[in-house]
Amino acid sequence: MPGSNGVLTEPQQQLANEIARAGGPKFAHPDDAGSVGVTMFDLPGSDDLTVTVLLGRDHLQLAPSQSLVRIKSRKDERNYLGVVTAGPFAEPDGLRADSDILKAVATHRGDYLPPFHGRVQVTILGEELKGGELAPPRLRPLPNSPVFVLDDADAARVLKCGGNVRLGLAVGHQTVEVGAPSHAKAVFPRHTAVLGTTGGGKSTTVAGLIARARAAGMAVVVLDVEGEYTALHQPTDHKTMCDGLRARGLAPAGVPEQDMTVYHLVGRGTANPDFPNCKPFSLQFARLSPYAVMEILDLSDAQQERFLKVYDIAKPLLRDLDIFPQRGHPEQEQMALDLDEFERGYPRVTVPLLIDITRACALRAEPKGDKKRGKKGDDDADDAPTFDPWCRELKQSGAVDHLNKRVHAANPPGNTVSWHAVHGRLSRLNRLKVFFDETRDGTQPLKYANLLKPGALSVIDLSDTGFSELNNLVIADILRGIQDAQDLACEKAEQQKSAPTPVLIVIEEAHEFLSEERINKTPVLFEQVAKIAKRGRKRWLGLCFVTQLPAHLPKQVLGLCNSFILHKLQDPQVVTLLKRTVGGVDEGLWDRLPNLAPGQAVVSFPHFARPLLVSIDPSQAKLRLAE
Repeated sequence: MPGSNGVLTEPQQQLANEIARAGGPKFAHPDDAGSVGVTMFDLPGSDDLTVTVLLGRDHLQLAPSQSLVRIKSRKDERNYLGVVTAGPFAEPDGLRADSDILKAVATHRGDYLPPFHGRVQVTILGEELKGGELAPPRLRPLPNSPVFVLDDADAARVLKCGGNVRLGLAVGHQTVEVGAPSHAKAVFPRHTAVLGTTGGGKSTTVAGLIARARAAGMAVVVLDVEGEYTALHQPTDHKTMCDGLRARGLAPAGVPEQDMTVYHLVGRGTANPDFPNCKPFSLQFARLSPYAVMEILDLSDAQQERFLKVYDIAKPLLRDLDIFPQRGHPEQEQMALDLDEFERGYPRVTVPLLIDITRACALRAEPKGDKKRGKKGDDDADDAPTFDPWCRELKQSGAVDHLNKRVHAANPPGNTVSWHAVHGRLSRLNRLKVFFDETRDGTQPLKYANLLKPGALSVIDLSDTGFSELNNLVIADILRGIQDAQDLACEKAEQQKSAPTPVLIVIEEAHEFLSEERINKTPVLFEQVAKIAKRGRKRWLGLCFVTQLPAHLPKQVLGLCNSFILHKLQDPQVVTLLKRTVGGVDEGLWDRLPNLAPGQAVVSFPHFARPLLVSIDPSQAKLRLAE
């Protein structure tokens, strides 16, 4: 600055001369306008695709973790897009952060604050082409290249994280919404896993997913083992939820009552009996594969042999009685020929019918003095069972004679102990009184076409079933029924050249139905789930597995999922497993996973440019068990 008389002092003149000899004053490069920092030279320990960026003091808080940045590489005119995966860290200029002088100042509560700058680690997502597309980077940004933070509109375009089924907001951005498209085959029909410890926010996530998927025109079926989602028709009154919604410009809102139905098993209660649209339902035993029934009943090898013998007797017996296939109905004949019993059971087979056939076989196996058990070719009447039939199929005239002939022709094995064991297991199953043919009040099975209507929410309340085996029975029957109904719906839509309704099935407490131990014992049940999963993409049928114990889920189940919503997970073995399953998640996000706050989740969907840390929206609808 000139002196008071407008003349430079001698030192000022010397400085001006030095500046002139150096080429004049240094002005900011016009391309650097709006930048928050520059790239640094690489160090020996630098990682591939990771760049260190230095920030000015005034820009330290402009590049928060998970924010997107654009790096304009100097000289080669390449543009790179990256994400802040570590930092921002504050570092003093010209001093080590742990230097003695800074320790002394801090210890004595001094006011000295040296000049400092910021540092962040940026993971390169790709090289930005002229059309805006990202290509895998062949090179790295050059040192001293300017770095710009993307605004929310640009970030949303790059992340490709939008969708009409909203989940929440991307952490590191103010207004970037994260969601999933309801009518994209690559997303929900490719199956989803919602994982996290208790208290991490899974129920809030699932409630929002249910409500918004339904509002987007999907048919949503919830297998609710705790009855937690039976009050979704009511707006939330939870104070924390309401405060969080208000902060995001959202309001409490329930699912319209006319679009929601709560189903409960016949003879069992519901967690929300006041809901106006509660309906009991029964199961169809004939829908269950005989091999799945054997697994559920936990039969020994000898008992399985006898059960299958009984089942094989029942099929021709139903033909003899003109029950199935009926005479003059060629479509039923074709159905019987096409039937795959590993997938479903034989039509019109009932538990009471199997019990009566088992009794007949047990009577035939009983010792009769010196007379040996009849063999094939002996007189039929010799081994005719003497008992009153219990099931209605055998009460018609001549039915017992048909039974005797079929039992004799089948030549069932002996050993009354095993026969009585099978009889006991079937009787126990029958005492549940959950199957349509055995219910005295005539409670009908589910009409699956009603469950698959656009915008329909069907909550299957399993909170009062009593034990997990019955839950497994219900889930197996419902999955089979939904698959059959969706197959028909897709065929009809194809004929009409229209799009079928996408279906989302939410399986709560999935570890109870699909645990490693249970799959080893019930491989047929798992195969049914696997077949649904494999056919899901073509049939617009998606599964959503929800559990707080992902360690109990077998690798096969996680392998079925292409989308993941990961809440707080502290088990290092689970995190290690997920690292091998969920691709594209950077180490910074994995490091955060054990310490995520309630409502935060690492979200990975196929349509995302990269996995994101998301602040999940509070539930607008009421959760019955919200704390």
